Amino acid sequence: MPNKRSILEAPKPKKPIPIGLNGACVWVTGATSGIGRALVVQLVEAGNFVIASGRNKEALGRLAAELGCRVKILPFDVTESDMAVTRAALQEITDYLDCVIACAGICEYEDTLDFEPDKYQRVFETNFLGVIRTLHLAKPLLLNSQVRGQFVAIGSLSSVLPFPRAQAYGAAKAALEYFVKSARIDLSRHALDMTLVRPGFVSTPLVSENDFAMPFMITPEQAARRIITGVNRRKALIDFPRRLSWPLRFLSLFDGLWVRFVGPKITRV
Repeated sequence: MPNKRSILEAPKPKKPIPIGLNGACVWVTGATSGIGRALVVQLVEAGNFVIASGRNKEALGRLAAELGCRVKILPFDVTESDMAVTRAALQEITDYLDCVIACAGICEYEDTLDFEPDKYQRVFETNFLGVIRTLHLAKPLLLNSQVRGQFVAIGSLSSVLPFPRAQAYGAAKAALEYFVKSARIDLSRHALDMTLVRPGFVSTPLVSENDFAMPFMITPEQAARRIITGVNRRKALIDFPRRLSWPLRFLSLFDGLWVRFVGPKITRV
């Protein structure tokens, strides 16, 4: 990236305005597989400059080699990275960001009912605190955008209803949902929008070992397209697929009945 301002060269407006994901500077975490990788590919194809982050340096290198000069890799473990080092590396690449999509995530199920604290800490470190760390690093650069910045966090439809064995994963995603909605309120007077994405089942390595039925499964490429469409519309909440999200939303109106009668019939522990 020879010129940090080469992508968007128009003078900065007095009141930042939204921009679609075309010619933008976008940072994607969790970029080496699944939804994150599909997003990087589609964002580059749409003419954006993408900073791709993940823990696997070799996979990041292969991604950059495949997509060319519009991708810059930034190794970043959202649970362990030295924040000062990552901040310096990010600022070496660019002095602004138009959009950040936080995709890094893990999943562990409560199979033994031991409620092992280490398991919950691992899940929260990645799925909740990892997003907070990403926003902490990105916020100054998002506010330095020539347009209205946008921070996108990947949640889950599991936060709509409580599911068996999903105590760690669902709780982390529910915490993330509350955080994004609350932060959106406080950032409403700043040049920064917060967007929450709640996908259903996506065919990624994260769900490859699930031992239960996963209805309405979609591909990472389909998920990426829906996310990009929603981000371009500046949507605060992006749910998909509708044939799963709408029934879950309806059932959440009766969550007491769900917990008492439906949930116990589908638990296996």
